[in-house]
Amino acid sequence: MVHKEMADHIHSWRLSILIALIVLTFTASMYVSLGHIRSAVADTKDPDHLFLYLKLLTATDNSIPPFHVFLSFLAPLLGISLGFDAVNSEQNNGTLTRLMAQPVYRDNFLLAKFVSALLIVSTLFIALALLMIGGGLLFTGVRMEPAELLRVVGFIAITIVYVAFWVSLSVVLSILFKQAATSALTAIGIWLFFTIFFQIVINLVVRAVMPDPAYLTQAELIRYNDVILNLLRIAPNQLYSDAVTTLLMPSVRSLGPVTMEQMAGAIPAPLPLKESVMIVWPQVSGMLAATAGCFALAYSLFMRREIRS
Repeated sequence: MVHKEMADHIHSWRLSILIALIVLTFTASMYVSLGHIRSAVADTKDPDHLFLYLKLLTATDNSIPPFHVFLSFLAPLLGISLGFDAVNSEQNNGTLTRLMAQPVYRDNFLLAKFVSALLIVSTLFIALALLMIGGGLLFTGVRMEPAELLRVVGFIAITIVYVAFWVSLSVVLSILFKQAATSALTAIGIWLFFTIFFQIVINLVVRAVMPDPAYLTQAELIRYNDVILNLLRIAPNQLYSDAVTTLLMPSVRSLGPVTMEQMAGAIPAPLPLKESVMIVWPQVSGMLAATAGCFALAYSLFMRREIRS
């Protein structure tokens, strides 16, 4: 079943278009990064100047965003395209009834949909990472350090989890709605809300409920900013941005406000990988929990659904 689902995805035009768009943005980002990598590395005041291959994913001349910023917008569309018609298209075509008449369990059906999408996504991002490493090696002649490799692997893993959340959410919508167009529009609407409107809503609510920051003490201002950040982290794209930014930029020491007392005595050096993982673990666990929750909801809804035509 997984092989059949993967073949269907590979031969679909919508996946080909999205993969071409992601590869195009990757190529553009790598072109800009390689063109300015020497100036970025020559900046000895930058604590990340030794992480050459991480610079390939983060360095830019401000003409276009870095690749991980592109992914925060494009990865949800990739996940939605892989799952918005997972169940309702099978039922509308009449194949779901014939499939369930065979000795196939419903949970195996859902797992095949989910696993096939993850395999395609994993293959895509692993291939892009290998292209990035090979291009950097050919252009610079500098070998990749183990710490850089582990950070790139972590970046790929977090991106796969991020896409998996949108796949599981779109599968839930494909079970709830009978028409594939309705589930696709609903999933895109949720993506647009979290990407564009969620921050606006949070700012309006905070301004209406909480006091003016101009009249707060330093401790109260820190708690004020913590409340805003925690509310913004409800959005999956904020969790993803925080996680990959911390992994790809070892100089990031905190994802929240830091007082001068906390910075006293701090050495301006890159954080070890273990410390960066400890910083982003709440974000990663949040995305994993959201993915597991959506998949559990899809399983519960599908097990109770009447599939006879």
